[in-house]
Amino acid sequence: MAVLPAAESRTSPIASTTATADLRLAGQRWVALVDINNCYVSCERLFDASLYGRPVVVLSNNDGCVISRSAEAKALGIPMGVPLFQIREQIRRHGIRVRSSNYVLYGELSRRVMALLAEFVGEGEQEVYSIDECFLDLTGHQPRYDLSALGQQIRQRLQQWLGLPACVGIGHTRTQAKLANYLAKKQAHWQGVCDLTALSTGERQALQQQIPVGEVWGIGRQLSRSLNTLGIASVQQLVETPIPVLQRRFGVVMARTVYELQGIPCLSLETHQQPRQQLICSRSFGQLITQLADLQEALNWYVMRAAERLRKQGSCCTLITVMLRTNRHRTQDAQYYPSLTLGTGHPTDDVRVLNRLAQQALSQIFKPGYNYKKAGIVLTGIVAREGATSDLFSAPHPLHSERFMGAVEAITARYGRQAIGLGGSALQDRPWHMASRQRSTNPLMGWVVG
Repeated sequence: MAVLPAAESRTSPIASTTATADLRLAGQRWVALVDINNCYVSCERLFDASLYGRPVVVLSNNDGCVISRSAEAKALGIPMGVPLFQIREQIRRHGIRVRSSNYVLYGELSRRVMALLAEFVGEGEQEVYSIDECFLDLTGHQPRYDLSALGQQIRQRLQQWLGLPACVGIGHTRTQAKLANYLAKKQAHWQGVCDLTALSTGERQALQQQIPVGEVWGIGRQLSRSLNTLGIASVQQLVETPIPVLQRRFGVVMARTVYELQGIPCLSLETHQQPRQQLICSRSFGQLITQLADLQEALNWYVMRAAERLRKQGSCCTLITVMLRTNRHRTQDAQYYPSLTLGTGHPTDDVRVLNRLAQQALSQIFKPGYNYKKAGIVLTGIVAREGATSDLFSAPHPLHSERFMGAVEAITARYGRQAIGLGGSALQDRPWHMASRQRSTNPLMGWVVG
């Protein structure tokens, strides 16, 4: 692992040159959170230089709501999650650039980010938390390196090698690292890296007094309001509140959060992702659907994607649920929200078996005369593929299923998901496809994805 040597002075201008004794306890841990700034916008800018320095927003599926904003868009007061139709005037007035989400692009860049970050730590010291966030366990590296300097090196390498800006927060716990990352984004003098462990107790308390309690990891809007009614408005006030009082009022999760803010680890890094016990593939349509044939095509595609994720985690399922939804916002339309669950008879990951059951369920719940806006499937009863057993009276699992699914995976891995599909699901420009009118051209075409 190539890192910078320990520096004699900290990057932060207000950081103490030596940590206080109360933080250098035996068994103390050091955790970093690396977060890509405005991830989706940064990915779009990487392949379109005209977006730099301009306000940019990225939209959710079907171009519905804002899910990522550039710093310039935030400065204009564009809120997260606002529907596109509500800000059309601001877009026109300020020349805001709009992009539809491109998850293939974001996923590939995320994969490269996580691979790069893995080079800074050893095996079992990295937790991929989300598409743009990653925890790193720096405990074993702290005695030898200046962690602020290491954080700067991480930022520089992400910028130089991938062109993505990032901030790094360092704390004794995951919750502290999250808080430090928030400060790294807000305090310009840290230059994108905040090491809370390098600050004195007084310096930490002064900073925490300025941070709203709602910025703490795990404290949402409703919980923040409840804390405010008790006179707890800042992070420091939360830390100073007796834990038994908080636990009686809010439960053990709140107690763990405060312990973490105090530097006592309650949450360990999850370096190995646990298999999901429920897999959902659901999408809103780009236009209202009335025909059964279109819904059948959409389910074909959803089953392919769900089976792909099922096999990726080495699992089989025993139950599949199909659901349909009309648009509840169209009060002039008749509303209908059916769903039906069927059993597979034996644990399976065969897309043909799952699709046969999905189409059977669809035929039972579909009713003509409705404007359908959304459909989806849910896989449950998930078990590990190895060791999965059938009951005595069920039909045996087809012996050629593994070879068939392996061939499908090989084709999609080499030629892409649109190369093969069930029925007409791989065809282009279908009425059930999501609306993505502002999507940039796919810059990943021609990349070698290893």
